[in-house]
Amino acid sequence: MPQTTSSTARLMDGSALARQMVEQAAERAAALTRQTGQAPCLATVLVGEDPASVTYVRMKRARCEKAGIRSRHIALPAATTTAQLIATIGELSDDPGVHGILLQHPAGPHIDERAAFEAIAPAKDVDGVTFHSFAAMSFGLDGFASCTPGGIMRLLDHYDVDLTGKHAVVVGRSAILGKPVGMLLLGRNATVTYCHSRTNDLAAITREADVLIAAVGRPRFIHGDHIKPGAVVIDAGYNPGNVGDVDFDSAVTRASLLTPVPGGVGPMTIATLLTQTVDAASRQLGATAV
Repeated sequence: MPQTTSSTARLMDGSALARQMVEQAAERAAALTRQTGQAPCLATVLVGEDPASVTYVRMKRARCEKAGIRSRHIALPAATTTAQLIATIGELSDDPGVHGILLQHPAGPHIDERAAFEAIAPAKDVDGVTFHSFAAMSFGLDGFASCTPGGIMRLLDHYDVDLTGKHAVVVGRSAILGKPVGMLLLGRNATVTYCHSRTNDLAAITREADVLIAAVGRPRFIHGDHIKPGAVVIDAGYNPGNVGDVDFDSAVTRASLLTPVPGGVGPMTIATLLTQTVDAASRQLGATAV
């Protein structure tokens, strides 16, 4: 566990590590294409025209192109029903030319997102959103981690954060971030406490954390005096104005390691998505040493 050596935390550069991961994914995608004659393919599904979702999908497709991963985009009208969405995802699940499926969420208040997620074939769930993926991840079996939690774990490994026996506190309980990252930390022998915005005396708990994951979706929710001196702090929040869930200015004087927003967790999420897409394609195509 890193120790505090000055009054300012060392920043965890997710952008630099993500670039390395994308370069590695690109090399593997090229090798896979040479070996099998097929390039990895990620299908993105978007319901409606929410501006933020449109931007996210465009960014993911651009990153795919740079990494030598084919991108197939399915844009569905806002009026699409849950049944229609499930049918579309089912077709992609059955298509041997598609190796990974990403349903951009939120899909709309009228859509049963859980039912739509469960229509994704487990072998193609590169975003790690299905029950199958969560169970496999929790039991340490082959499967795909939710991309943001998976990216967080890679970032912790890159900075040599030893999790064994450490107290990890997760502030947040979403199905794609808070809950899965806690299971991944538990699988690495950390002692995990889940908290959320309604936890009584939250600050008393976060002050005990050796590793603190902020994933509550509230700007500057965690302040410096909520942080144990020398703790590793992962800010997985992203709020309007490029603001995370941690108050950066006060946290940087308490933590030993701290992720900035932007440039910390965000780039790792997309890099993990691309890495897992190449993983999925390699398995489905029966490639060796890719």
